[in-house]
Amino acid sequence: MDLLLEPLALSFFVRALIASALVGVVCAVVGTYVVLRGVAFIGDAIAHAGFPGVVVAYLLGLPFYLGAAVAAVGTALAIGFVTRRAAIRQDTVIGVLFAGTFAFGVFLFSGISGYVADLFSFLFGNILAIGAEDLVALVVLGLGVLVAVAILWKELLYATFDPLGAAASGIRVDRLEYLFLALVALTIVVSIQAVGIILVVAMLVTPAATAQLLTARFTRLMLVAALVGISSSIAGLYLSYWLDVASGATIVLVQTALFILALALGPRGLLGRRRGHAEDADDQLMGMPAA
Repeated sequence: MDLLLEPLALSFFVRALIASALVGVVCAVVGTYVVLRGVAFIGDAIAHAGFPGVVVAYLLGLPFYLGAAVAAVGTALAIGFVTRRAAIRQDTVIGVLFAGTFAFGVFLFSGISGYVADLFSFLFGNILAIGAEDLVALVVLGLGVLVAVAILWKELLYATFDPLGAAASGIRVDRLEYLFLALVALTIVVSIQAVGIILVVAMLVTPAATAQLLTARFTRLMLVAALVGISSSIAGLYLSYWLDVASGATIVLVQTALFILALALGPRGLLGRRRGHAEDADDQLMGMPAA
């Protein structure tokens, strides 16, 4: 019990605990739509696109979250705009803007003399270093994303599974797509300090992918993804504290371990499918219809 309660006496750990739980929920909720749409790569692209915004904010003395949000949302909307207006596949547009924006960030970063620890923390994540002001900004952004999803979750779901039907029913699918990209961008901004730009795509995709192996219903999928996101974030944070290792990497490793367990043992995983095939074979041998 002391192992669990001892870190709670430290203010920086409590802030990190609140932040990691919020990040876990926000990433899981938005990540559910990302996984169902099959656009996991876009999360990685937008995350790297936020780096030049962080560098510019550092150079101008502005809040990091503001710079990351402007760069990430701007790139996300640019991806949507170019994809719709030019005869180019979305994955091609993502690849071009992903490389270009991140290269611009590295270009700006290379012009700063000396070691800049604050900027390195955004690359690799350091949620234990989150301050009170950062936590307030994270809570505002995170709650804003969750409220937007709660208001539009039916429209987003409809457009995810049947965009043509959604458009025929009067839903402005084009505007909804831009909003979705903006929500993904803001979710990534929320997660950057937790796990860093390099690992943020795992926070966005892994909990939803794990939930997809455990259930097929959308509401249950999102709920399970949120539980995986919260539990893995908290467990990873405690493990990083006890082992004195990187917090972001530990959180992602815990999520990956849960995914592997679901892949092996879940009802929709490898062993679950084998059991189902074996039962079907037994039913056929017995002359019974398969369930």
